[in-house]
Amino acid sequence: MRILITGGAGFIGCNLARRLLDRGHHVTIFDNLSRPRTPHNLAWLEALAPTTPGQLAFIKGDVRDAAALAAAAHDTNAIYHLASQVAVTTSVHDPRTDFEINALGTFNALEAARLAPTRPALLYASTNKVYGGMENLAIVEGPTRYSYRDLPAGASEAQPLDFHSPYGCSKGAGDQYVRDYHRIYGLPTVVFRQSAIYGPRQFGVEDQGWAAHFVIAAQTGKPISIYGDGKQVRDMLFIDDLIDLYELALAKIAVTAGKIYNVGGGAANSLAIWTEFQPMLSRFAGRPVEAAHYGDWRPGDQPVCILDIAKAEAELGWCPQVGVEAGMRRLWDWVAEHSSLFL
Repeated sequence: MRILITGGAGFIGCNLARRLLDRGHHVTIFDNLSRPRTPHNLAWLEALAPTTPGQLAFIKGDVRDAAALAAAAHDTNAIYHLASQVAVTTSVHDPRTDFEINALGTFNALEAARLAPTRPALLYASTNKVYGGMENLAIVEGPTRYSYRDLPAGASEAQPLDFHSPYGCSKGAGDQYVRDYHRIYGLPTVVFRQSAIYGPRQFGVEDQGWAAHFVIAAQTGKPISIYGDGKQVRDMLFIDDLIDLYELALAKIAVTAGKIYNVGGGAANSLAIWTEFQPMLSRFAGRPVEAAHYGDWRPGDQPVCILDIAKAEAELGWCPQVGVEAGMRRLWDWVAEHSSLFL
């Protein structure tokens, strides 16, 4: 297959590209390389070229450029649309750019797919932020974490949408456009509402990719800031498990077309971002890892976000295979082995 990955030099994109290349697919990376260290990920992929001759192409392009995106999509069989402005805080400071990349960029990707003669499937990386703060759900506070009172398996796809923050609005607009392009135009599209994804080649920063950021900070001695009380809970999904789902969804597009799936580690892989993660980091480091600063809660931050992933399991036979501590250990070891990238 000929597969286009927008944002293909990012964390998720480069790991997906590696898997697809290993499968023998022809992969085109479409990325403007604006995110710090994405050139390292592209170089890593290009280093595979001797074993995958002719399979990898790179286009330096921006999803805001409709013509460039349409040209890249012209003869593809599938598009994984991953390119995005990824931080809530950045969206608050610069909502116009956030809108142009996330909402307009997704519209451009859909139009590129609709007009392509090959009618490619389009699979979209949405976000749990489309559910907003989930204020309608009863929350209980325990010693180390917040929990849903009435949803032991987490929130399902039936959870009402609530686009809180410019980021939530722009990603949510894309989410709904992707769904509707199947209904109106018959385009085979899939929406993944993703929770906290983590793993190797994630260059996390304070505003996004918090687990990787904490791991990098713990190893490099950089300060760690906690916003809120650190009891906020997320369900953590290791990158390999996400890519397993991406592959399944495309292979079973007759089932998945027009569908929306919650994608996360589920309740079994949930973690409080500091009160439970800090002891794990300290075990990995062999010394106490401490936060340097506590700040106010951020806009739209959910006390708990655990997604019920039963729909993906029932329809695709998918469930996470990598437990949260084992996955975090793999991320820790990757950072340690590539310390020169974080200097």
